[in-house]
Amino acid sequence: MNSNAMNESSLTLWSALTSLDRPSGIFGAVLLAVCVLVPIFHLLVPEGHALHLSGYSVTLIGKYMCYALLAIAVDLIWGYCGILSLGHTAFFALGGYAMGMYLMRQIGSRGVYGDPVLPDFMVFLNWDQLPWFWHGMDMFWFAMIMVLLVPGLLAYVFGWLAFRSRVTGVYLSIITQALTYALLLAFFRNEMGFGGNNGLTDFKEIVGFDLNLPGVRIGLFVATGVALGLGYFTCRAIVRSRFGRVVQAIRDAESRARFIGYRVENYKLWLFTFSAMLAGVAGALYVPQVGIINPGEFAPINGIEIVVWVAVGGRGTLYGAVVGAVLVNYAKTVLTDAMPDAWLYALGALFLLVTLFLPRGIVGLLGQIQERRRNATTAQASS
Repeated sequence: MNSNAMNESSLTLWSALTSLDRPSGIFGAVLLAVCVLVPIFHLLVPEGHALHLSGYSVTLIGKYMCYALLAIAVDLIWGYCGILSLGHTAFFALGGYAMGMYLMRQIGSRGVYGDPVLPDFMVFLNWDQLPWFWHGMDMFWFAMIMVLLVPGLLAYVFGWLAFRSRVTGVYLSIITQALTYALLLAFFRNEMGFGGNNGLTDFKEIVGFDLNLPGVRIGLFVATGVALGLGYFTCRAIVRSRFGRVVQAIRDAESRARFIGYRVENYKLWLFTFSAMLAGVAGALYVPQVGIINPGEFAPINGIEIVVWVAVGGRGTLYGAVVGAVLVNYAKTVLTDAMPDAWLYALGALFLLVTLFLPRGIVGLLGQIQERRRNATTAQASS
């Protein structure tokens, strides 16, 4: 990687963090309001009151925020580097499994079979010892390292092979989806030691606190909000730095950037790896809130859905990815309850609608409306 670009990136990182644009300021204010008001409405407002938020509502909003963080990770590489990854659901699921393994180790003798070491599914399968990759997962700090290390290492190895071979465009998208499907098939096997098709569930506690307690639920919710904020502003600092400008140049004219002297594959590799680690964090926060992780999270359709979130909100903006993730998943919650069989058709129609009529997404449409209003005001003032 060009050393001058990296040095200037580190110098401009703080300035990029502190110079907020209007959309980022709105995002920060809304996120702060959500992180403050939701705990108040859940813990302090009595049940039966119109403003009370149930535990289900808190969990649902927390899940939306996890999806928003995942969408930011995808927008970072797709919107700013032109890498259309359909495999980020794999990094999300791997982070979730790392957290799930930790939570399973916390069950101990309170499981159905009462084994202090082996999870219930291992006892059911007549396993007599813990697999080597489960060792250490009873320690929170070690599990959190795995949340970052496993998705990051997989992304690094995959990206090193793909970007050095100059695999781009639709071919790279197909390969990322093939990677996800391979992991899906692997994790469905009981022999892998991850619970097979049932996955990991029946969690009891996290760092010694009962997961069913309202305070713990709110703690996870606030932690998700903090992670979303840190993820957003870190990605924003990256794209506004010298490193980010080089990445956008690679997106717009890769051959020209390579001709100038930039090691294009290195820029892509590090951005792809960081994005995968961010997706892993989203998965780790997702699991203790929903209470389960299974191979279904690796489903290729999930990778396509993430791309739809970003496209609907507006790629290349970061905040648009958040808007798209929240709106599309809210629509999914409503439609799957009212018309379960119609959701996939609605998702496909939504993607076609955005592709044909809203190429810049919802935030792009709002920007166009504001620009037209400014132009109309300017024209009236000049006349």
